[in-house]
Amino acid sequence: MENSFQKLLSTIKTLRAPGGCPWDRDQTPLSMRHDLLEECYEAIDAITENDAAHAKEELGDLLFNALVMCYMFEQRGDFSVDDVFAEVNEKLIRRHPHVFPESLGASQMERVPADASEVLENWDKIKENVEGRAAASVLDSVPEHFSVLEKSFKMLKKAAKRQFDWTSIDQVKAKVGEELQEVYEAENDVSSAKSAPEDKAFSVGSSNEKLDAAQLHLEEEIGDLLMAVVNYARWVCVDPEIALERANRKFKARFGCVEESMHNQNIPMDKNHLDDMLRFWNDAKKKSL
Repeated sequence: MENSFQKLLSTIKTLRAPGGCPWDRDQTPLSMRHDLLEECYEAIDAITENDAAHAKEELGDLLFNALVMCYMFEQRGDFSVDDVFAEVNEKLIRRHPHVFPESLGASQMERVPADASEVLENWDKIKENVEGRAAASVLDSVPEHFSVLEKSFKMLKKAAKRQFDWTSIDQVKAKVGEELQEVYEAENDVSSAKSAPEDKAFSVGSSNEKLDAAQLHLEEEIGDLLMAVVNYARWVCVDPEIALERANRKFKARFGCVEESMHNQNIPMDKNHLDDMLRFWNDAKKKSL
């Protein structure tokens, strides 16, 4: 394993060296942020599909992206690749005092954790009291650059660790229903605020302040609904980011089949042929796409 790692690092150094690859030499940690995120999603897809060969490939790409970014920082003199591995190893030992008795985190462990939830409780104590990562709010540690969906999920998880949570999943489901009903009511308010059916909120032409306010309220209520659904996902142990990405891919595949079928049968894709599109959509569903 060590030999394979050294070979990969050597390849990266060659790519980044004078006379190496112009593209690789031109990159920076900032320019490669999207690549890192994209490779992460591709690895998740391969794992979700339970495709071991594909997972091996995508995890390799993910490791390459992470390692080349580490080396970029080393070239700048910020820290070395070895520093990265040493620091994460120290962190793992520090946060697992129940496995490594010599760990600095042992001071925060009152007893050997009985399950995974107690392990996580110890981690929080270690982060706050040993690593000095305490903040005014537990939510301050949620990364600002998370997607809004992942940020919502993370905030709800952290709030739950502080016991700010429902006591049963029935309450969680009821909250989703309550928020959906409030969306319907807000939608009705938007319709009532229109002076004409074609009125649009935030339109310079209409200058309908009542409609603008109603639309903003609808926006707020839909946000509350989405957060309630994210919380439901958390309760049933589903990562909403991954779930939505799978739904996106499924929609893309099925809609692609609709487009192809409509094109092959020379049927225009317009509102007059919605029945045809739905028929092809259902055909795609039957194919488990």
